Amino acid sequence: MSKKTTVTTRPDGGNRLLKASSPYLRQHAQNPVDWYPWGEEAFSRARKEDRLVFLSIGYATCHWCHVMAHESFEDQTVGELLNRDYIAIKVDREERPDIDQVYMEIAQRFRGGGGWPLTIIMTADGMPIFTATYIPRDSRHGSIGMKELLPLVAQRWREDPATLRGSGAEIIASMSAKNSGAAALDASILQQADRTLHNDYDPHLGGFGPPPRFPRPHLLSYLLQRGQRTGDEQQLAMVEHTLDAMRQGGIYDQIGFGFHRYSTDARWLVPHFEKMLYDQAGLARTYLEAYAATGHQRFAETAQEIFTYLLREMRDPDGGFHSAEDADAEGVEGKYYVWEQAEIETLLGSEAELFCRVYAVEPAGNYREEVAGHGAGGNILHLPLPIADIAAETGIDQSELEARLAAGRDILLQQRAKRVHPLVDDKLLTAWNGMALSAFALAGYLLQQPRDLAVAREVAELLLNKFRRNDGRLLRCLPHGETAIPAFSEDYAALANGLLDLYQATQDVRWLQESITIAGALLELFIDEKDGGLFDSATDAERLILRTKTRFDGASAAAGSVALRLFVQLYRLTGDARWHQGAHDMLRGVEMQVRSYPQGFCALLAGFDLLVGESEELVIAEGKNSAALLEAARRTWHPCRTLIVKRADNAALLSRIAPFTAAYPVAERAQAWLCRGGTCLPPVDDPVALRRVLLGR
Repeated sequence: MSKKTTVTTRPDGGNRLLKASSPYLRQHAQNPVDWYPWGEEAFSRARKEDRLVFLSIGYATCHWCHVMAHESFEDQTVGELLNRDYIAIKVDREERPDIDQVYMEIAQRFRGGGGWPLTIIMTADGMPIFTATYIPRDSRHGSIGMKELLPLVAQRWREDPATLRGSGAEIIASMSAKNSGAAALDASILQQADRTLHNDYDPHLGGFGPPPRFPRPHLLSYLLQRGQRTGDEQQLAMVEHTLDAMRQGGIYDQIGFGFHRYSTDARWLVPHFEKMLYDQAGLARTYLEAYAATGHQRFAETAQEIFTYLLREMRDPDGGFHSAEDADAEGVEGKYYVWEQAEIETLLGSEAELFCRVYAVEPAGNYREEVAGHGAGGNILHLPLPIADIAAETGIDQSELEARLAAGRDILLQQRAKRVHPLVDDKLLTAWNGMALSAFALAGYLLQQPRDLAVAREVAELLLNKFRRNDGRLLRCLPHGETAIPAFSEDYAALANGLLDLYQATQDVRWLQESITIAGALLELFIDEKDGGLFDSATDAERLILRTKTRFDGASAAAGSVALRLFVQLYRLTGDARWHQGAHDMLRGVEMQVRSYPQGFCALLAGFDLLVGESEELVIAEGKNSAALLEAARRTWHPCRTLIVKRADNAALLSRIAPFTAAYPVAERAQAWLCRGGTCLPPVDDPVALRRVLLGR
């Protein structure tokens, strides 16, 4: 077992964060800072004592959050300055994305950029007067440090509070202005996006745009869908190249599997070593989609490796998945993951030479630690060449080579487990577990893996049973004591979408019913009826200085983008017009943003393509030969197709949910009906004929 990092304890036992639900907040429980969690107690004291609020937002596996914490928040002098003049509040951005989104947008307006740790100095009523990200303890290289900044701002607040408030008020007023009268999207935006992504593509190294390079699974999924939709083989080739480059690169954990958060370089070699659940879920699904589009087994194998990592390292006893693993171990980024050549030689003996050749291990190392800035002699394992090329180059049979490498990886994995393990943020978040549910469900269907379907069902049961209140409202994460954070639009959208994917994989109508229920709540609680899209927080949520609406697809798809695809599919499955209207509502008011930067809205554009492109609905009424028809459908899976399997035992329920299915009879011999682009074809009862029809796009 890996060793656990210890934390120095305060003589008084800790501050108010000691009993917080968030691992990130608990990381700061021993600081000399008199931290408050977000809440009325902190703001009430700030108002009563006319103090400014020092708001620090981060998350448990944030590398630079650790750096700032060690430099500043563990420093006695900084703690005294904060405690003297400010009310200090800590927020976990993953628990409270609403607070993070509000103040991140403000920071971007103030300073033209943002990131974590996010630092906001504001008034007791939430009006920002200063924003920053990482701040060093001491001033250096022209950047002000905490020890100088804190007394300076406090003095200015005492002397001239009106001027400080004025700058913040102007920013808030500009952000509150509505953009009305925006044009509607039309199909030309898809061609524009295709051209933009083609121009951004790196034909030599794979990926899009300059480094740092993030995996961006929704961008790759968009291109896969468009390539299959249009027959553009170049789009598929760009995705294949990028997926292969990432899998062979240092951004992929070659020993324990799973993807690190991003690559700092264009070659996918040097990652930021943090591992996020949403990346694993999104990328597993994209690799599965690539497998379905190309038939290449290596993509399915990569998805299964990601699942191996999740089930081994990130599974919670309750059945869900933890949020993230830190980049740091023993205060050093990447220490857990890199290898010295001598260590590999000791562990692998006569196999070391081949292993080091395949994984490009260098005597002097290939990794330069980011903060310390010096060569540490460590190697980031990666594959400069595909295994097939190395087999040809060495004359070793490929199957033998793969077996020898797997044996070496197992030895290194066992040795690595003895190291001090990076911190695991063990929060269970509804949105990210909904994404994992979706990925496992698709794997269970495409690969016919009973284990994966079982995992998907377990996650679904957990979220529905423990993350849902008696009144039906969802929670962001498991309640901790009296703390129960209401879910946000991304939670509702991701869970409803995951449940719909589980329905498509199992044809258990219960999951369709649950998806419809949660999608209905999503519309009721979050829709912006005036300007379109989804607000981040519900109509009855805590009122912040702004009510934000995230439309940009960042590291994971925005709630409105997920909801767009969800609503289109529900409309095609049920015929209920409210889903059709909901889909169009997701597109209102976003046209200018999409046209100015289409690569930032790929998940939204995939949903738009689904809405305006040729639809495909397949209904199979079960009979003696239904297994063969279902297999034909599975082997020709397409992201733009919906599937309904009607059986004698679900016919009545399906007829209530999807009235049009009443017209399809369940008989002794199974039949399949395909409707494409609003035109329904004659039924077929032969799997060869069905396969031919499904492939006849």
